Amino acid sequence: MSKYKTVTVISFMVLMVMAIMVIGAPLFTAKDPTAVELTKTLKPPGQGNWLGTDEMGRDIWTRLLYGGRVSLLVGVASVAVSTVLGVTYGAVSGYVGEWIDRVLMRIIDALLCLPSMLIMLVIQSMTKPSLTNVVLVIGFTTWMQMSRLVRTEVLSLKEREFVLAAKAAGTPVWKIILRHLVPHCSPTIIVMATVGVGHAILSEASLSFLGLGIPPHQPSWGNMLIGGQNQILAGAWWIPVFPGAMIICTVLAITFASDGLQHMLLPMNVKEGVNKWPKMLKKAA
Repeated sequence: MSKYKTVTVISFMVLMVMAIMVIGAPLFTAKDPTAVELTKTLKPPGQGNWLGTDEMGRDIWTRLLYGGRVSLLVGVASVAVSTVLGVTYGAVSGYVGEWIDRVLMRIIDALLCLPSMLIMLVIQSMTKPSLTNVVLVIGFTTWMQMSRLVRTEVLSLKEREFVLAAKAAGTPVWKIILRHLVPHCSPTIIVMATVGVGHAILSEASLSFLGLGIPPHQPSWGNMLIGGQNQILAGAWWIPVFPGAMIICTVLAITFASDGLQHMLLPMNVKEGVNKWPKMLKKAA
């Protein structure tokens, strides 16, 4: 097995272990992530509390597991939203073409000129913090790149014989898109969606760190960092370090895994180590 494949396999194994631990959190801890024990505040890692406690005596290990549920759920759910939007928009734009395609792409250009994090902050500041709102905000502000890549793929696919034959047979446009175009774009969609999960986790952590993400009573890796920023100067380094380490490890594992998927699913794009996506994005513009 090559060094590259080894890194990919290890990344998938890390993600699998993380998923098992956060989904099966009750199997790894018997404590309540929201239980307050004022007699055990700011206890360092040790016996009884593997990773220590926070300023309210809550067990860091337990909150790390249950917080991982929220962070991973946000990552997967928001990417599902952005993928549906991006694939639909890009497929319609690429297939219909002509002036409709030009108008739709100019809209994408305008949206990409705005920093996505700034849009998230503005929207979240006007809404009540909740898990659903965070998922929708991240999903509705991160679909543009997906749409451009799908459009580029569709532009080349729609001139293929199987698409022309389906069109000549009178197949409705929506069936051509769903049955013929989208399945052939699936490698690109899968790779982009995998990358998007890592970005979504970072976005959730950023919003929660700024107090505009997951509500404080519901643990997530992002809002665990909030509690740590005020306590680290008091010597409680373990409060922000462990959730921060989990975010870094998860995002790195997702990045390496998506890179491996790209090599497996899109071998022509990475031939001789050259990624074709920047050229595809430039062409899409």
